Amino acid sequence: MKFLLPCSKCFSAPGIIDDNNTHGVQFLQNVRNFKYKELKVATNDFHPSNKIGEGGFGSVFKGKLNDGVAVAVKVLSAESKQGDREFISELASLSSIRHQNLVKMRGGCVEGRRRILVYDYMEHNSLAHILLGDEKTRSKLGWRARREICLGIARGLVHIHEEVKPHIVHRDIKASNILLEKNFHPRISDFGLSKLFPQNISHISTRVAGTLGYLAPEYAITGHLTRKSDVYSFGVLILQIVSGRSIVDFDMELGEHYLVEKAWEMYKGKKLVDLVDSSLELDGNISEKEAVQFLKVGLLCVQEKSSLRPRMSTAIKLMTMNEINVNNVEIGEPGVITDNMDLKIAQRAERSSPLSIKASMQSPQIYLYYKKN
Repeated sequence: MKFLLPCSKCFSAPGIIDDNNTHGVQFLQNVRNFKYKELKVATNDFHPSNKIGEGGFGSVFKGKLNDGVAVAVKVLSAESKQGDREFISELASLSSIRHQNLVKMRGGCVEGRRRILVYDYMEHNSLAHILLGDEKTRSKLGWRARREICLGIARGLVHIHEEVKPHIVHRDIKASNILLEKNFHPRISDFGLSKLFPQNISHISTRVAGTLGYLAPEYAITGHLTRKSDVYSFGVLILQIVSGRSIVDFDMELGEHYLVEKAWEMYKGKKLVDLVDSSLELDGNISEKEAVQFLKVGLLCVQEKSSLRPRMSTAIKLMTMNEINVNNVEIGEPGVITDNMDLKIAQRAERSSPLSIKASMQSPQIYLYYKKN
């Protein structure tokens, strides 16, 4: 089923809010507290040639510490209140947890209005950089690498969803937030929009945050956030990894169409194998079957009814055919969010609270806020 929203591109909202900007210093007690001068030297005064990424709330630079360790230095915009909130959210989520599939935070810097986070440097940048590059770049990711990337991301989500307490919902799982080490080992990054879930809390109502195309429909429409919201985003990401396609495409016949819709059509037509990236040199029939198997897991994760989506630990079993055979599981119709206007949804949102839309000058994103009356 297709759902429609009254704005486009991306949505963002505060994670953990700290009006006094004091919790950042407290969280830095759990990690290394860097001096601004030290990071300035490490990045050659934040030279443009060292910039490796840029988002709505700041820039990321490659740097080298005094001990020779390569790091990624994320500098949040001093003018952005939203940047402050992202800073606190990321510190809260990552300062006390470690996992092989989560980006490792080395520390941070809080000096005046400066808010800086320091991570291990990832050799291959992001999954989006490799997967959505030209065919030569994409060909670096063979089926075995893509398989392990899918499983690695899933293990990272199992850790934050099911193992750590309080549980964490990431809210922005997408290709650009998956970083790749030298051997293409994946690490989930950018917890700036994450939410902590206290024990025995299955859902919360919050402002909508995420990226169109990866955004779970029920969350986008109601603000009702659960761990199944991340599962939906993961499902879209699996479809993208196996197919090598953008989440939104355009052609003369179909116009603008979404990868989730395309995958569903091909599944119903028993042509799912045709969605597998043509640049992949599959090692015989086994790899082809496995790639289709992963696409089916992706479709299970993007089902319209969130209750039908598997938990992340179950998704791993489905991908590895451990205890559960995905071919024996019924797949329901997916839900899809588009950026066209729909009066029913607009009216529903208006009844609950007026909308304020703010465009960011730093990136082509639109941030949607639900303001209290």
